[in-house]
Amino acid sequence: SGLRSMGEESHAPTVAELARGQVAPGANLAYQPYWWEAAPRPPSSAALPNEADVVIVGSGFTGLSAALTLLRRGRSAVVLERGVPGFGASTRNGGQIGSGNQKFRVKTLIALRGQRKAEALLREGVEMLAYIGQLVETEKIDCHFSRCGRFRAAVRPEHYEAMARDMEDLKRIAGVESFMVPRAEQRAEIGSDVFFGGSVLPGDATLHPGLYHAGLMQRIADAGGHVIGNAAAEAISHTDTGFTVRTPLGEITCRNVVIATNGYTDGLVPELGRRIVPIGSGLIATGEIGEAVFSGLLPKDRAYGNTNRVFYYFRTAPGERRIIWGGRAGRLAADTSPKAFRHLARDMLHVFPALSEVPVTHAWDGRIGYTYDEVPHLGRTARGVHYAIGYCGTGVSRATYFGHKIALQVLGDAGGRTAFDDLAFPSFPVHSVAKQAVPVVETWYRIRDAANI
Repeated sequence: SGLRSMGEESHAPTVAELARGQVAPGANLAYQPYWWEAAPRPPSSAALPNEADVVIVGSGFTGLSAALTLLRRGRSAVVLERGVPGFGASTRNGGQIGSGNQKFRVKTLIALRGQRKAEALLREGVEMLAYIGQLVETEKIDCHFSRCGRFRAAVRPEHYEAMARDMEDLKRIAGVESFMVPRAEQRAEIGSDVFFGGSVLPGDATLHPGLYHAGLMQRIADAGGHVIGNAAAEAISHTDTGFTVRTPLGEITCRNVVIATNGYTDGLVPELGRRIVPIGSGLIATGEIGEAVFSGLLPKDRAYGNTNRVFYYFRTAPGERRIIWGGRAGRLAADTSPKAFRHLARDMLHVFPALSEVPVTHAWDGRIGYTYDEVPHLGRTARGVHYAIGYCGTGVSRATYFGHKIALQVLGDAGGRTAFDDLAFPSFPVHSVAKQAVPVVETWYRIRDAANI
């Protein structure tokens, strides 16, 4: 559903109305990503080739990055997508880019993985951030890539102190630059007094995920690759020379298969399906905010987040006085109703009360692929199918990097080695129960956040 025409008697709900759940039927609210306004999802009419060197299942950043790497090295690559190419989380995220080093405190990661492995994983996280910047520059993809930095706000005073120690550890082990901003000075970073200071990672970045995805698609097309929509991989069977993949459009034979489905991973390869639980993530976008209000909200125009268990994140829209606000949704099925996004509006008002009468123009969701150990994984199954999945909510840089690396592994290139290669990939103990428990766990975490537990 898109925005209604200008002549119709309807209006976008305000942030306050959405927070109260008081959105009139027929309100001018588009239940689709804001990013699609600048980068609409093109329908796919391409025919399925009979064969390829590599078939990639999933047209998100992982799949496109893998395809581009293969094509640049002289291999033929076909990307299969269940629906419209780019319909999933790669064009539904907030467009914030970090190293992925915010998932665990450094000391926690060392306790879990040991000193040497923790150091290797953290350093490679920095490489992921660098790689996506290099790719955007090398491929000349116009997607508003900006090294704007990230401000992570402390929700409680003790979070500030813990974050300061963690930033020191991150600098010592991985060379990541950062600085702390005490509460008395946080107005220089954010126009809100609800936090207790925070940290700034100046190397973190943002981009326009819709334009980035479209740019990758175009580079693949220019290199002779194929991204084919409405071509779900229904079955993968082995042959003497590789694999045959069955789709609604017919069969395609190939030497190698790469699974790049992340939060949309199903039972196509059962051993992977058991290792991923999809978690809903929701976002809203405001309409234009008046300059007098807007100028004081996010003065450094960074990426922003906080330290809650169920955190929220936000940023400005490139070149516009809009705010994109996201957080966990706690549900698996798409829910295009106002109640599914009320909590995002409430969080926005908690931080920025002055936005109560600003319109909300877009609301959408997507799926994050979570692993049991909260670490992404890449490798090859016992039957020879390659995969790169499980980014746990930090997928823009990780997916791009893992797509590149898994492509190199397919080619047998030593440059495909990563610090993640030898990590065990655990299944969820009771996968069906884990999926159903997601909303319950999310609610429990929200209660603990609110109660300072």
